[in-house]
Amino acid sequence: MRGLHKSRETSRGAAVRAVFLDTPIDVLTLQETLEAAVESMRSRRRVRHVAMNVAKLVKMRSDPVLRGDVLRSDIIGIDGFGIVLGARLQGIPVSERVAGVDLMENLLARCAQEGFRPYFLGAREDVLAKAMAVARERYPGLVFAGARNGYFAPGEESKIVAQINASGADCLFLGMPTPQKERFLAAHADALAPPFLMGVGGSFDVLAGKVTRAPEIMQRLGLEWLHRLLQEPRRMAWRYFSTNAVFAVLLLEAIVGRYSGRVS
Repeated sequence: MRGLHKSRETSRGAAVRAVFLDTPIDVLTLQETLEAAVESMRSRRRVRHVAMNVAKLVKMRSDPVLRGDVLRSDIIGIDGFGIVLGARLQGIPVSERVAGVDLMENLLARCAQEGFRPYFLGAREDVLAKAMAVARERYPGLVFAGARNGYFAPGEESKIVAQINASGADCLFLGMPTPQKERFLAAHADALAPPFLMGVGGSFDVLAGKVTRAPEIMQRLGLEWLHRLLQEPRRMAWRYFSTNAVFAVLLLEAIVGRYSGRVS
């Protein structure tokens, strides 16, 4: 099934789930993903969203727990430009990248409009407070159900889940790195009350202004990774080199296999 796509019915209606480099991805636009999230909150039907990028795809190949957590998600969104480009080269009709931070900000706007209340979990206390303040200013009428920083021991997780549930939140945004956020959401998916669950990685840092996004032209050209590398060279250089190299080899093998199969 590598490189092929198929229609399927999900809790959000008709959708297209593709298999790219042995990894499922959902071919959805930003607007389609946004509407699926809003419908989840309206209907109180659970939707767990995970964002897929090159680093996560590569890590899943050596981390079976992470792979299982991702595969059990309801929406596996296409966050990385490398995934977009690679999928297109494999014949999968991906129209656009759905960046996690863009989806989060659009959802915050809809929460303000429709009276849904988000819960922020993750990041440092100062970053969290700043991100919430910016969101309130940017989206008038937005009311948070609650928030908590991302520094806690595994033994505290059940207590935190209870706090989230008691808040009456309609959606949960989890600002933690991979694989922590995927593990938390998978481990507590049945216990968490908010219908829409989403890991957002470092999006709280972006919202708070601690980390800047690439100029729009760089985003359109798929060069947001370069902007991040220039911002954090020590942290990002090895990550990009190691994961991108593995990804390039996997993609090349898939392309060669696809076209050699056609010839034979």
